Amino acid sequence: MSRAAGDPLYRDPDLARFYDLDNGWGEDTRAAAELARDATSVLDIGCGTGLLARHLAAGGRRVVGVDPAGAMLQIARAAPGGDAVAWVEADAAGLDLGERFDLVVMTGHAFQVFLTAGERRAALRTVARHLAPEGRFVLDSRNPARAEWRGWTPEATREVLAHPELGPVERWNDVAEDRDTGIITYTTAYRIAGAPPLTAQSRIAFASHDEIAAALAEAGLAAEFWWGGWDRRPFTPDAPEIIAFGGHICRQSRTRLRP
Repeated sequence: MSRAAGDPLYRDPDLARFYDLDNGWGEDTRAAAELARDATSVLDIGCGTGLLARHLAAGGRRVVGVDPAGAMLQIARAAPGGDAVAWVEADAAGLDLGERFDLVVMTGHAFQVFLTAGERRAALRTVARHLAPEGRFVLDSRNPARAEWRGWTPEATREVLAHPELGPVERWNDVAEDRDTGIITYTTAYRIAGAPPLTAQSRIAFASHDEIAAALAEAGLAAEFWWGGWDRRPFTPDAPEIIAFGGHICRQSRTRLRP
């Protein structure tokens, strides 16, 4: 997740403190927590400020949270329950912790920070390397067919959020699309009353269902379930999400996964 680490939203402490306003407890974290109900060990790749990781560790599990953004991990470590998680500041590609987990999660659209097919394959090899023989993985990515980014304009996204420490915070996005590469660059801005806005630019890619399936196969992984939302609706070409839940390819021939 080296590209995410270079984004001020993730490495600047002044910006990182706004992260949970947009990425707090939601459908994805609730669903991932449910998928982890039988897991005794979990690897959270792209853990951010550690909301999910801390929740899972509170249940007595061995939990490792990995993220390249030091400012995010600083928040994670200091938060209640942060001492129950092993935090690792590292890029997902090439990561090797020397252990395997019952469940590997990559939620919050973290998969989209990998901008090329090669980066996606490397990230999925990391998932496979850390997945126990009978383990499961889950990841999510927005469906490019929905072209959701076209609505990320200041007019459509401007809102006022309540920060627990800073009070009302005005927030909005702007976006640019590179039609040659398919890479989306979006700006996130936060403004506290009486202060200039703080802004950060992020770059993400929207891989298709077929591209994700092919990258999984190259990593020795396969999705037994493809969902179009965290409510577990089946994936369809016009679904908002592409969510893959599965395991090692060799496992799929032996036993059926239970979500």
